[in-house]
Amino acid sequence: QICVVFSEELKCWCRAVIKSVIYCTDHYQTECFLVDYAKYVFVKPKNIRVALEAFMKIPYRAKKCRLYRTKPVTLHIDWCKITAKTVPAKRWDSAATLCFQKLLK
Repeated sequence: QICVVFSEELKCWCRAVIKSVIYCTDHYQTECFLVDYAKYVFVKPKNIRVALEAFMKIPYRAKKCRLYRTKPVTLHIDWCKITAKTVPAKRWDSAATLCFQKLLK
């Protein structure tokens, strides 16, 4: 279900999907996916509201997608031969993710 949350980082109200609720020492926080910004943020429960129907009719600005057949790679350095080459990786690392985000912008 889509709701409206106040993002402290963006300083505005955003549409979001609640992913999880986490209890931190003395309060709860909710992890939300902002559907218009494609970001995950933590929000206090007091900053969550029910969305008005008119607000929900606006098309989303961001969409979840996958890159078909795009595989992560990493740099493998052979210190004995003093060579470096790209090899398949098991997961995307933060540098590759950041590079991809810059390419999209």
